[in-house]
Amino acid sequence: MKFFSTPGETIPLGRLRLSGLHSLVRRRPLVFAGGTLLALLIILAIAAPLYAGDPVNMDPFSRLQPPSADMWLGSDNLGRDVFARTAFGAQISLLVGLASAVSAVMGGLLLGVISGYNRRFDKIAMRVMDGLMSIPTILLAIALISLTGRGISILIVAIAIPEIPSVTRLVRSVVLNVRERPYVEAAICGGARLPKVLWRHILPSTIPSVMVLSASVCASAILTEAGLSFLGIGVPPEIPSWGNMIASSRLYLGVAPLTVFAPGICLAVTVLAVNLLGDGLRDLFDPRANRRR
Repeated sequence: MKFFSTPGETIPLGRLRLSGLHSLVRRRPLVFAGGTLLALLIILAIAAPLYAGDPVNMDPFSRLQPPSADMWLGSDNLGRDVFARTAFGAQISLLVGLASAVSAVMGGLLLGVISGYNRRFDKIAMRVMDGLMSIPTILLAIALISLTGRGISILIVAIAIPEIPSVTRLVRSVVLNVRERPYVEAAICGGARLPKVLWRHILPSTIPSVMVLSASVCASAILTEAGLSFLGIGVPPEIPSWGNMIASSRLYLGVAPLTVFAPGICLAVTVLAVNLLGDGLRDLFDPRANRRR
């Protein structure tokens, strides 16, 4: 297939795509590296049933075995396949992290927009946010899980709620700045209704900042889920999770180190990918960084 760039000149479409990819790698290496690594992890997590074995099958006669052709990373203290549990554990970590980040961003975006535009609501909402921010995230999550019980959906809510105040305060600060700009005042003077002003003129201004913060929230949610599972109050023990794996195998680190290193390295790589993507998005939306380039 040909792509016509100028009269009399044709450029192969494949070369054009490679040129765009090379430009992205050269100008935005963090976005490319973080996005590629995160996409690869998501694909491997989704496709885990296709290439990994049974993560819950126990074989007491194959406890703490070294890597072999049947079990690529060996077995844990209950004879379960470490590779299969690591692959399926990625589903839990990514699901909890992404779902918690989306929930926190949606809740914080709604509260922040309303707080930035309604002074009466702002006074009440900000005091509630200050109260939530004064409680450590993991302690608040532990309290919520203790009151409501264990489960993936409960875990997502328990992790998302402590993250909402940071999103709310960020969105509120952006809205307070944007609402005084001439184009917003012109829209109001032109007879535009409040929902339209919020949707078309104010909300789009918050998206860049929220996208950058959402990466940080996602990384924090993944670590919080691993910490709660390590403490035994995250996902149920029968569900493979990186935090559960590290907790159940820490006593056997000297005998079978892969039972701890495999989920630990995957957890570190996942958080690194999310943070790289967040740093790349921050540089992408920062006008000063763009001018330096």
